[in-house]
Amino acid sequence: MTATPRTGTPVTATPRFDLIGIVVSDMAASVAFYRRLGLVFAEGADDQPHVEAELAGGLRFALDREDTVRSFHPDWLPPTSGGRIGLAFLCESGPDVDARYAELTDAGYKGVLAPFDAFWGQRYATVEDPDGNGVDLFAPLEATDRQ
Repeated sequence: MTATPRTGTPVTATPRFDLIGIVVSDMAASVAFYRRLGLVFAEGADDQPHVEAELAGGLRFALDREDTVRSFHPDWLPPTSGGRIGLAFLCESGPDVDARYAELTDAGYKGVLAPFDAFWGQRYATVEDPDGNGVDLFAPLEATDRQ
């Protein structure tokens, strides 16, 4: 057991990464976007101040409205430039990347990178969520997927 230098409080365990959180300006729009990518939020999540979806392995994905964050951090301001978080969703195949990208852009979400065969061996594409965060769609390229 070690103690923190500043407080002398014993530290007994390593923290476990548990949650990815995004601050959103429109909860309903964000819930709809991430539901299209397979995340499961409870019914009625569209108008809640905080929602979570459980991910594989027990990790959680949370959305918080801007006013929720301001309730405990009154000086918080949304970023004014591009997002600094990267989220990536593994798709079943290269054609599935194409289909997901088309589904999202057809629904009005902004396409950033149209699907392409990346030199690192993946079919890859990027769309933006309603708050401008880049969300990547990818799948390993199989020999039959290469175009």
